[in-house]
Amino acid sequence: MVQCGIDRIDEYDALFRGRSLGLVTSVSGVTQTLEPSYLAIHRRYPLTALFGPEHGMYGKADAGEAVDGVQTDPATGVPVYSLYGGDEGRHLPPEVLERLDAVLYDIQDLGVRFYTFIATLIGVMEDCAAAGKEVIVLDRPAPLGGETVEGNLLDPAYQSFVGPYTLCIRYGLTAGELANMVNAERGLGCRLTVVPCAGWRRGQLFSETGNLWMAPSLAIPHFDTALLYPGACLFEGTNLSEGRGTACPFEMIGAPFVDGARLAAEMNAKNLPGVRFTAAYFTPSASKWKGEACEGVQLHISDPHVIRPVRTALELLYAVRAHWPQEFAWKTRDGVPHRFISLLTGCGAFEDDDAIPPLDRLLAQWEADSAAFARRKAAYQLYE
Repeated sequence: MVQCGIDRIDEYDALFRGRSLGLVTSVSGVTQTLEPSYLAIHRRYPLTALFGPEHGMYGKADAGEAVDGVQTDPATGVPVYSLYGGDEGRHLPPEVLERLDAVLYDIQDLGVRFYTFIATLIGVMEDCAAAGKEVIVLDRPAPLGGETVEGNLLDPAYQSFVGPYTLCIRYGLTAGELANMVNAERGLGCRLTVVPCAGWRRGQLFSETGNLWMAPSLAIPHFDTALLYPGACLFEGTNLSEGRGTACPFEMIGAPFVDGARLAAEMNAKNLPGVRFTAAYFTPSASKWKGEACEGVQLHISDPHVIRPVRTALELLYAVRAHWPQEFAWKTRDGVPHRFISLLTGCGAFEDDDAIPPLDRLLAQWEADSAAFARRKAAYQLYE
């Protein structure tokens, strides 16, 4: 069984003993026995402060929902501060950071650029670098594996809280490896220590680590959901339901105007690696098309090692636009200069309907970006 950083803290006692510690964590920050990591740490090394990312430390908030105010954790009496508000993150409160010697980070991330926990990690590193405080990352496996890279590199013109750094969509690094990359490439000067995993190999998916899956947010209940998410989340930038408000978020894509059987047959004819499609009929209880009958497709993973969720989603998106051009629409948000799809993709490929590139050209460009990033990230890899 792979050991995460939290399960090795006794081996790194000198990092924690006698120091004033803060911890950034969430519901996915657990030990091998599923004990919340903040309780495991606090029992040995009393914590001064707790910090929660998007969804809050307890994972109760929906995507994009502001988590306000300062709470007190009932189990420890330690104050809990939110590092997320609306579409943007929050900084570590200076008056709290002043009392700390180090800030720990322990969250099971997805290894996906627009999953906002990494934006919070980068913000914590910036704050600690400015204040001369240490950041200690309790590392965890990259759940989608550490070898496969997918998608384009973020264009800095589209940087946002869902695109905080020049990564590919599926970037194949652990949180500790990513922290090392950002610290070195941006010259943050952060005092950074990574407590590494033990026994993890880059080719391993989370399902092969021997650890139990703990949903990092309400919409990622299973590992299969996490594996589809790097592609299926792109539909958040459209008027199609991505399955929120159903039992299969990010596993079903559809809308009232879609012919599910027709779409499933076309997608299966493409013979995309590692995935099959069936017609899906669903009525979301929340989010887009709430209470309305939808048709579309359900994605079924046949081989988790060969599926390429980003390519799969692009093939599906282009198919829907081709068949239902009048009904299909991009999601817009008031006061935001770019379409949400542009923030998710980190580029302007979908900003102008008259200039959207052909799918084969877009895929070729994104695959070139992935290959370049795979070479770039090799310098920061801690695991074989």
